[in-house]
Order: sequence, then structure tokens, then C-alpha cells
Amino acid sequence: MDVDLTCYACGSTGTLAEGRRCDCGEPYWVDTDPAEFTWPDGDDRSIWRYRDLLPVDESNVGVPPAGLAGAAGGTPLLHAPRLDADVDARVHVKHEGANPSGTFKDRGSAVGVAVAAANGFEAVGTVSHGNMARSMAAHAASAGLECLVLVPADIPTERLGLIARHDPTILRVEGEYGKLYEESLRVSRDQGIPFVNSDAPLRVAGQKTTALEIAESFAPEVPDAVVLPVSSGGHASGVWKAFRELSSAGLVESPPRLYFVQTAACAPIADAWERGDETVTPVESGETVAYSIANADPPSGNRVLAAARETDGGVLAVDDEAILDARRALSRRAGLFVETSSATALAGARQLAGRDKIESNEDVVLVTTGTGFTERDVDDPDVEARTVSMPKLDGAVSGFLG
Repeated sequence: MDVDLTCYACGSTGTLAEGRRCDCGEPYWVDTDPAEFTWPDGDDRSIWRYRDLLPVDESNVGVPPAGLAGAAGGTPLLHAPRLDADVDARVHVKHEGANPSGTFKDRGSAVGVAVAAANGFEAVGTVSHGNMARSMAAHAASAGLECLVLVPADIPTERLGLIARHDPTILRVEGEYGKLYEESLRVSRDQGIPFVNSDAPLRVAGQKTTALEIAESFAPEVPDAVVLPVSSGGHASGVWKAFRELSSAGLVESPPRLYFVQTAACAPIADAWERGDETVTPVESGETVAYSIANADPPSGNRVLAAARETDGGVLAVDDEAILDARRALSRRAGLFVETSSATALAGARQLAGRDKIESNEDVVLVTTGTGFTERDVDDPDVEARTVSMPKLDGAVSGFLG
């Protein structure tokens, strides 16, 4: 089963068998015809609810597929009223940490692994130092495929331990991490192992379902703005593609403003946006608490700029202090423990509100891309826990509310 692809930038077409990048240098995405798409009926809340917009052949893949892939998606969209004052708007949180492995990456892994298995591949691969590696290893294990994970040589030991739980083959690769992505494409061609990397067409196709779920939740309206972290740009471009498809289907009159947020320590896309450039220039990454989105040379960065321009949105950067403060707010006022990088969504929305980019009473969706339970906590609170004897429990409780 081959998959037809198209280039967002120049309109050229190709197939997955021919490669995942256009001759113009931009990444392909899956070619779809959404003209006849309507919101589906039924109780299935997984990504396979949107099978008509996914690159699947039901006779081969089986929809929904068995195992972990069938559980991807269907994450909650929560109104978080205690965060409304932060941006003077109605704040909704799309909590992607509720996916099976705790990350939005499950959406793309589910599609990529299911298609690989249906086409008779025995193994899949990916380049990642965190969420995507864990997600791919988990989905490959569920589907009975071997998984090859390429990580940078300096990856923290605790991250390796989380990835290793699903028994992939892990190779720590010395050299520049940005170039490892290009090397993986060569390995994929030479060794015949499909790599489901950050901007692989199959991954982006699965990840666009984040936006499809958001849109269906608001239908027939749309939120006024969607704010999400950005690293490689694959997820961002998938969200953009979803709203384009819904516009073609006549289900959305105009898309929400899309805002993409980077860490200030590594913000090549935000820097390009501020300069008014149409292409992204690689940067040197600095140290940051948002380690998992510190991508100095994002392969889909140009697509992010295009998405922000087309939707009248933007790209911005937030510093570590703002990220950690937003993370605490999500925990203490929304009850959500998110990965540090995910908190950039709220930090970015706060910055947008300060710049009058968000109007009073608008509906703003923050996409928190992963759970905080899979990373070593960089922001442990000071714990206050008194010890009392059983006979003195009533006395201690009586002062609980002051």
C-alpha cells in the first residue's frame, strides 16, 4: 500500500515509496481529498474516528487496529476556568498527556506503525531523545515489530531508562543531533527500515487529529485561537493541515489563529518570525528546562511560519522562568501535571494577552503535549507535611481552613 503525497509549498506530488521530501526541499504531507468529509457518527473517540482523512487501507490496516494503536487519541478538552484570568479569555486545555504513553506522539506513532505492519515490515525506526522514542517503542512492541531508536550520545540516563522499558534497540550516536535526522533518512533508504520521524508524512497525518478533535468539540464554531509548543514543526503543520482540510470540507468557515511557542534558549522559528523571514535559519541551542522542544534546526520550521502567516497567528518565545511559572499554574489551578515543555503553551498565551493579541471573552485552546510523570521533575515544590499523633488529628484538621 503506497501513499500519495503533496508539497504544501510548490504543489508537487510524489509517493511515500519515492521519498518524504519534495525536490524543492520542503517536507511532503499526505495528499487527501476532504471535500466529502463530514463529522462521523459512532462512539469511537480514538484517532480512527477520522479514518476518512487518514492514509489507511482498511482491508490491510484494520480500523481501528488491534493493540495500543487503537487507543491513541480521544484526549480530553477541558475548560480551565481558574486560568481564564491569566489571559482574560476562556481557557481550554487539550491534554495530550492522556494518550497511552503520555504524549501526543502516540497519534503519529499509531498511524506509522500500523501502516508499516500492514505492509509487511518487520521493524520501524525513529530519531528522538524523549517522547517520540518512548511512543514508537511502545507501539512497535504492541504490534510485534522491532524498533530502532537513534538518540544523541549525551542523552540523560533517566530518559534512556524510560525508552528501554519497551525493549527497542537503542543506539547512542555521537555527532551533531540535527544531522542525525538526515542520516536516519539515508539509513531508512539503505536498510529498508521505515523511520517515523518528527515530520514523516504518516506521523503528521496522525498528529493532525489533535486539531480534528478540537474542531469537532467546538463544531459548528471554532475556537478563536490555538496555542501549542513547537519543536520540529511536525505537529504544528499537522494542526494547520487539519484546519485546511476542514475548510475544504465546508465544516470550518475560517481557521482559528494558530500560535506556536518555543523556548527562548532555542527559538529558530520565533527568530525567523520576528525578522519577517520565510525560511528558518539554524541556531545554537542553549540550556533550558524545556529540553524536549529545544530543536536548533527544525525540519518543518518553514511550514510553521507558513501556518502562522496563513491563519493570522504568530510564533513567539518564552523564557524558563515563564515556563516554570506556567507549569505551576497548570498544576495548582487546573489540576494538570504536564511536561515542562508543554507549559510553554500557557506561558505563550500569557505573553499574547500582554501584547493584546487575545481579546476578552475569546475561546483559547492550549495544547499540552505530554504528561509530567515521565520526566525528572525540574520544579519540585517545597513540601510542607506536618506529623501529628492520632489523638491530635482532630485538632490539626480543625485548623485546616484557617
